[in-house]
Amino acid sequence: MELPGTPREENRLPPGQYVPRGRPVIHYGRVPTFRPETWEFRVMGATASGEHHRFSWPEFSELPRKTVLADFHCVTKFSLMGNEWTGIPPSVLLDLAPPAPGVKHVLIWAEYGYSANIRINDFMAPDTLFAMELDGKTLSPERGYPLRIVVPHLYAWKSVKWVRGVEYMIDDRRGFWEERGYHNIADPWKEQRYSYQEEPGDGPP
Repeated sequence: MELPGTPREENRLPPGQYVPRGRPVIHYGRVPTFRPETWEFRVMGATASGEHHRFSWPEFSELPRKTVLADFHCVTKFSLMGNEWTGIPPSVLLDLAPPAPGVKHVLIWAEYGYSANIRINDFMAPDTLFAMELDGKTLSPERGYPLRIVVPHLYAWKSVKWVRGVEYMIDDRRGFWEERGYHNIADPWKEQRYSYQEEPGDGPP
């Protein structure tokens, strides 16, 4: 499926990427078990109120949704093109649990303490989404069920699976893979794969 006016697939492929056969899925560690009765989503850190916000699964799953059509670029060099994601835009959370003035970064937290950091502008981008469905179907467990964030314009390790919360930050802090040598920003069009490629200002001091 492509929207009218969408660039051809070959023009949407960042440098060094290829389109594989099938739809590979990669993740670190085991797939967690979803327990809706205890599942909770938290918005924490530098909130405008100074307090943490909590959403139960029924509360979170009833928030307004939208659908975006976006490509998906893994740092291991494969790209999945034209994915239809449906879920909750970050703007909904920003309205319900606004950040304090001066927040410039967000840390996305997931099961088992996994995390990834992104800039607030990446978090607020039009195609960023807390996805619950892929191509009209509920996410499969290995693809992040019940909730993952999708940040299509960055490498896919920033699109954290099994998300449980968001931390607003004034100062940047590296997440799981960023602490282990991956690029702090992760722009696939600039091939920002590894931390040794970082320029001054790309990451925390």
